[in-house]
Amino acid sequence: MRDRVVQAAVLLILEPIFEADFEDCSHGFRPGRSAHDALRAIQQHLKEGQTAVYDADLAGYFDSIPHDKLMACVRMRVVDGSVLGLIRQWLKAPVVEPPQRGQPPTVRRNDRGTPQGGVLSPLLANVYLHWFDHLFQRGDGPAQWAKAKLIRYADDFVVLARYISPQLRDWIEGKLEGWLDLQINRDKTRIVDLKQSGQSLDFLGYTFRYDRDQYGRPQRYWNLEPSSKTMDREREALRGLINPHQSHTPLPELIGRVNRHLRGWSNYFKLGYPRKAFRQLNHFVRYRLGRHLQRRSQRGWRARAGVSLYAHLDRLGLVAL
Repeated sequence: MRDRVVQAAVLLILEPIFEADFEDCSHGFRPGRSAHDALRAIQQHLKEGQTAVYDADLAGYFDSIPHDKLMACVRMRVVDGSVLGLIRQWLKAPVVEPPQRGQPPTVRRNDRGTPQGGVLSPLLANVYLHWFDHLFQRGDGPAQWAKAKLIRYADDFVVLARYISPQLRDWIEGKLEGWLDLQINRDKTRIVDLKQSGQSLDFLGYTFRYDRDQYGRPQRYWNLEPSSKTMDREREALRGLINPHQSHTPLPELIGRVNRHLRGWSNYFKLGYPRKAFRQLNHFVRYRLGRHLQRRSQRGWRARAGVSLYAHLDRLGLVAL
């Protein structure tokens, strides 16, 4: 607890210093910015015609930041030896692995990565990738000679342009791997043109897609909706909330838990056109609760005459997205 308090104090001191340097393309773990800002920026660039996307994936970014280069980035703005010493201690703190099969616990020290779950770790991760942002936006960077746009949320980022040339791709990979000493996950990194039929981009739980008009009109629009992986994860989370182990839970209490979960989920996934996804989840929740009512008693559950399951759940206060 004392360690986390000290990290929070150091964060309060350092964050305004580095915030003055960070580029506008960075949105993750920054005061006054959110994932929604990053998503809106991508949507705007797509509308402006930058539909070719370099969708990058960094392999284990938070565990692979080299300490020596990270400290060099911090020293460019911080000269106080006591603060630098504290940061170095957190980076070099030993990692204790629990004992296995009668063996004693193992202790190791890493020369890479930021402390997992550390209060200061998000800021340090931003400090390191800031230099990629800076070079990208500089006068001799791709933002100028390729008219490319960079949108980054922590270690997730995309580069949008009218055309992803080999020169632009080599610049990105050379800076990340050759200069910053990070590793790109080649299996998950791809270049895609979203104007082509059937192509889509998944970013921060959303899917961007150039869709035909759903009413048959001769036009297309940039669709932004929860991704299929997001929907699968949400259904799994709802299965965990509504399952046979909750048969003893009073129904109003169970519905209250489900409502809190749905409100939180919908607050994040309300951008774009979520109506179809919301409708699917409404149906899924009512179906799960209907089965839950049936198994709560050996006699099962029957609605009163003239009262449907949907009306019964509405009376109990179930929210509809």
